[in-house]
Amino acid sequence: MLTKREVVSTQKIYLPTLTTKTSKEIENIQPEIKVLLVGDVMLGRKVMLESQKKKDFVYPFRKVASTLSTSDIVFINLENPMVKDCPYTYAGFKFCSPPESAEGLVSAGVDVVNLANNHSMNYGQAGINETLEILGDKEILATGLGELKVLEKQGTSFGFLGFDFTVKEPIAADYEQIKNADEQVDILIVGVHWGVEYTDKPTVSQRLWAKKMVEAGADVISGHHPHWVQGVDCIAEDGSASYIAANDFKRGSVCQESTVPIFYSLGNFIFDQMWSEETKKGAIVELTFSSKGGSASGRKGGTLQGRVPSGTRQGMKTFRTYIRNWGQVEFVD
Repeated sequence: MLTKREVVSTQKIYLPTLTTKTSKEIENIQPEIKVLLVGDVMLGRKVMLESQKKKDFVYPFRKVASTLSTSDIVFINLENPMVKDCPYTYAGFKFCSPPESAEGLVSAGVDVVNLANNHSMNYGQAGINETLEILGDKEILATGLGELKVLEKQGTSFGFLGFDFTVKEPIAADYEQIKNADEQVDILIVGVHWGVEYTDKPTVSQRLWAKKMVEAGADVISGHHPHWVQGVDCIAEDGSASYIAANDFKRGSVCQESTVPIFYSLGNFIFDQMWSEETKKGAIVELTFSSKGGSASGRKGGTLQGRVPSGTRQGMKTFRTYIRNWGQVEFVD
């Protein structure tokens, strides 16, 4: 039986004609599961106005939707509540988008959204409830409200947690929640809203928190909030961190196969912050996992020993994105 860390893989698998393989060889072929991590998505203000003018709520996603939807799991940070009574405002920081904006999420194959951020409560608990109802109607899971959300793909369970550390630091209960979630799933992906806006580096505190989250059980950390693409930490089995600077990450540098990746900020994916080049840029990360095809054995415990796969994550990809025309995102070379 595979251990939890043996599930992780980004190695490309090419299936030959089955008639060339023996039945034993066929049994050893593991299907791959692709997971895309995406940064901040804000569908209100000018993005909403453009969608309404065009009568097209898929508009922000239209140039990337077909690519994203081919993945098995797409995980985003949703930076606004969805409410029926959503007034248009260009200025200010009270975000919302109408129920129709969920059509864009569906077109892009979004499976899970993080709601643990500094705008999810812009319309109070009623706004959260309405957002959950709208997302639920589209069969989109929402994490970040205190509960672990789980998706099962080809016999492998993926867990999602979300935290907002923009106004508070993580406490012991947060790490304990990660530890408990880790015991329930094969792969645990943690979305974290944190950091300093409009900067390309994490803080010293963030790097310490990230290491503790990995020790607690996080397999991947997907960060957001700064609105710029930031650097990446790669946590090795001995607990050491190898840092990839933001510019190198944007040019395609990735973590070594035997490390846990910490993406501090993937930048803006869809937003109306058209006033600077950095706020128009984003990064998408594609992680590929081999299907376990069986029950979870899981690696447990609160240390890094035995947590990190050896020689299994090969070819983790990054894609650069750019926002044009008040919120429409496209891929760039």
